[in-house]
Amino acid sequence: MELSVLNIAGKETGKKVVLNDAIFAVEPNNHAIYLDVKQYLANQRQGTHKAKQRNEVAGSTRKLKKQKGTGGARSGSILSPVFVGGGRVFGPVPRDYGFKLNKKLKQLARKSALSYKAKDSAITVVENFTFEAPKTKEFITAAKNLGLSEKKLLVVMHETDKNVVLSARNLKNVKVIPASNLNTYDVLNAAAVLMTETSVEAVNQMFGL
Repeated sequence: MELSVLNIAGKETGKKVVLNDAIFAVEPNNHAIYLDVKQYLANQRQGTHKAKQRNEVAGSTRKLKKQKGTGGARSGSILSPVFVGGGRVFGPVPRDYGFKLNKKLKQLARKSALSYKAKDSAITVVENFTFEAPKTKEFITAAKNLGLSEKKLLVVMHETDKNVVLSARNLKNVKVIPASNLNTYDVLNAAAVLMTETSVEAVNQMFGL
């Protein structure tokens, strides 16, 4: 697939960039996408939840009443889970929700996501740009010139550009990432993908092409 390269004023530069069919025109694999997104979201979980068990609750271990002859159920200490303030049975404990996926499956998922965007004509290529200083207004103007101001936007740079990142940080529908951080979730979560010229080359290298 061949796309025209635009500048941040929204004008064609006369240059063309070719999106490799091995990345942007594969047969999408929805199950691979599901697994990769599931892993991404699982990795976002802190897993720091914790409830106290009966051996961790403060309180007396004295037996509350004699075992037999009361006409009621037997009971141990006040730390028992059946009493208010006692420990919790099978409560949550700190854990890591992450799980392993094969490298080839993750690559297939990312290719599938990019192919969906390419098929929907949701990828725009712009020449390399930066801002002299962090200016949200300048980023909004550039997005408007490119016809992307009303869309949830993923901006893929060749590498982290501090001024561009800071310019877009206050915009809730914009996310700026370097090509090395490209992932299935961010691609599918955006309505449009804006890529710089050199980020296209970086993506090709990332997939070994």
